[in-house]
Amino acid sequence: MDRHPRSKIKSNRGAKRLTLQQQPGVYNVDMARGFDSKFVEAQQEEATRDKKLKPATTPEQRVIHARRAALELSRARATADLARATAPAHRQMLEAALSALDQQLAQLERS
Repeated sequence: MDRHPRSKIKSNRGAKRLTLQQQPGVYNVDMARGFDSKFVEAQQEEATRDKKLKPATTPEQRVIHARRAALELSRARATADLARATAPAHRQMLEAALSALDQQLAQLERS
């Protein structure tokens, strides 16, 4: 009678390791490598094509674009908060914030 439960476990120490092609369930590994390299090459070409299409921006344009993006994100957050707000004082504060953000966006468009 075995007292230790591990005494029934068999060891794989002498087992031979199979290559990817010899393992059951592996399907055409070489084909996948070829497809993958073509896919990577296509991605690299697309990335260089996108860089050529974008016009060069000045540092001032980048600052304005970043400011606009930040204001738009803040406005979206305030709008979402306003939709969930129930307290009248909180709603009033969010409406004032939205008004101020709209003014800043309009001012940014003018400049």
